[in-house]
Amino acid sequence: MAANMGWMSAPPPRKPRPSLPDGPFLAVGLARSGCAAARLLAQRGEEVLGVDSGHPAAAAGLAGEGVEVVLDADGVAQLDRVRTVVKSPGVPREAPVIAAALERGLDVIGELELAWRAIPNRFVAVTGTNGKTTTVELLGHVYRSAGEPVAVAGNVGTPLASLAGGVDPTATVICEASSFQLEDATRFAPECGIFLNLAPDHLDRHADLDAYLAAKLRLFANQGNDDIAVYNADDPALAGTDLGGCARRVAFCRGAAPECELALAEGTIFYAGEPLIAAGELGLFGEHNVANAMAAAAAALSVGIDRDAVRAGLRSFAGVPHRLEQVAELGGVRFVNDSKATNVASAVVGIAAFDRGVHAILGGSEKEEPFEPLIDPVRERCAACYLTGATADRLAAALAPVLAGGVELHRCADLEDAVRSAAAAAAPGDVVLLSPACASFDAFESFERRGERFREIVGALA
Repeated sequence: MAANMGWMSAPPPRKPRPSLPDGPFLAVGLARSGCAAARLLAQRGEEVLGVDSGHPAAAAGLAGEGVEVVLDADGVAQLDRVRTVVKSPGVPREAPVIAAALERGLDVIGELELAWRAIPNRFVAVTGTNGKTTTVELLGHVYRSAGEPVAVAGNVGTPLASLAGGVDPTATVICEASSFQLEDATRFAPECGIFLNLAPDHLDRHADLDAYLAAKLRLFANQGNDDIAVYNADDPALAGTDLGGCARRVAFCRGAAPECELALAEGTIFYAGEPLIAAGELGLFGEHNVANAMAAAAAALSVGIDRDAVRAGLRSFAGVPHRLEQVAELGGVRFVNDSKATNVASAVVGIAAFDRGVHAILGGSEKEEPFEPLIDPVRERCAACYLTGATADRLAAALAPVLAGGVELHRCADLEDAVRSAAAAAAPGDVVLLSPACASFDAFESFERRGERFREIVGALA
């Protein structure tokens, strides 16, 4: 076992959970997490109404599971019948039904908070602008490599609420915690919290970067002395920032800073001053994934997972779908699906993962982010960019400075046009990279569907 003798050697008593608010309940937003929350409550015998302004496919079948479903409605009319509103992450606090519920003094609880209160297991929660899914899945893989029981939940996989009542009581639950989920957290206190990084994102939802950071820091706010707070000491947004809560701080960083328990120096990741693994041995590629690996290792080692198991897990993990996922190599050209790069910072990371010859497919629905941070990586790594979707014009204007350096900008009718144009121009050794820097909703229901369509188009080229 690791020298610090954490959970794996002497599991602490599980934290008592706050009770659930009083019902009846109104679940607002019936996508995956909202439906999971409604089912959780119905299975506990609660009276549950579910409402959505549209017709989400995930809502099919809820009525047969004891949930009264109302579609094409904002939910305000249903407030007279309930005492607590359960808000899906995608529903803003400014939505009429949430604003009305708060004005009436009703309890408003998020799916993350609800599920945590209903699941008594130890929790590891991961937040950050980029890398959450990769780090959650990597950490779950490390636990499995160590033979430790684990359950993984995330924003693009298993909803956290769906684990209630069905997870091994000895398992550690590892979950993503987005700003949309954390802004509704009131008592949430994971035994281990991980803060990966912060970059401008979701500013159409949060008032500004400070409000976005404040939502993220809800991860640590309620932690106690026996808990662990893992954070990125290299991130400027966290420099000099009070993380909040009372957890033991565990920092990771590049260099040999004395406060960092996990550090990267001379191509090797060190833990507590001793070599753990060479960065070149990681199963993931890209500099950003070195940071994700350090974060996962910091959490795993801090709770007592054996060094050898951590090392084996870091070596054997190959990544997650839609995040720098190589889908084919045709004629010496690699085709890489990075559809999960739904913001500028993530696309910068995606482009920077390759040395040269990148044919980047950019664009999608509008999030009102500035695109200028793309200029330097595009100028340094790209041969051409293929601009699609609602943001194509704004991207073309923002990226105009790269033209002087010989990077071509092409307007494309849609994703298929972009892929085929990039494939025709790419030479052996080049990379055709879908890393949009934008959400998908102008053309696809999700970034997953956008990534699947990319795979289909590439498959047709073979």
